[in-house]
Amino acid sequence: MRALLLAAAAGLLAACATATPYQPSAANNAYGFSEQQIENNRVRITFRGNTLTERETVETYLLYRAAELTLQGGYDYFIVANRDTEEHSRLQSTGPYRPRFGFDYWYFSPRRGWSPWYDPFWDEPSSYREVTRYEAMAEVAMFRGPKPANDPNAFDAREVQQNLQGRIVRPPAS
Repeated sequence: MRALLLAAAAGLLAACATATPYQPSAANNAYGFSEQQIENNRVRITFRGNTLTERETVETYLLYRAAELTLQGGYDYFIVANRDTEEHSRLQSTGPYRPRFGFDYWYFSPRRGWSPWYDPFWDEPSSYREVTRYEAMAEVAMFRGPKPANDPNAFDAREVQQNLQGRIVRPPAS
């Protein structure tokens, strides 16, 4: 039983220590792609990455998903109507080391009030680092026939899929 719990914990830690793979976002995991049908040939696509997923990867996955949906719907090309990438940053403490003695306790500090895990012999976090995650969104209209040559927002779905296929990292099979 203990080995099973350790294996599950190791798997969870490994999943948290990697960039968001190309996958649909689940209800309990907000990372990955999602889409909302707007019209018969128009869809809003979102890809949310965790703090280990680079901006370029998030935007690449969004375009790849647009190409997938276009081909699944029987269309040939898509036009990106609106496209945006949001950056969400926050500060995360990186220290100091706080030993755990095997029991939980609360401590009163005049500056912080009652709080868990505060030890009067250890100082506040000594440093912070900024962590950033990206969320790319686009409204995509899908069409049949040849892609318009003079529209820079038009993408041939087959070409997009072919050119980006090597950059798509899918989750491990379970």
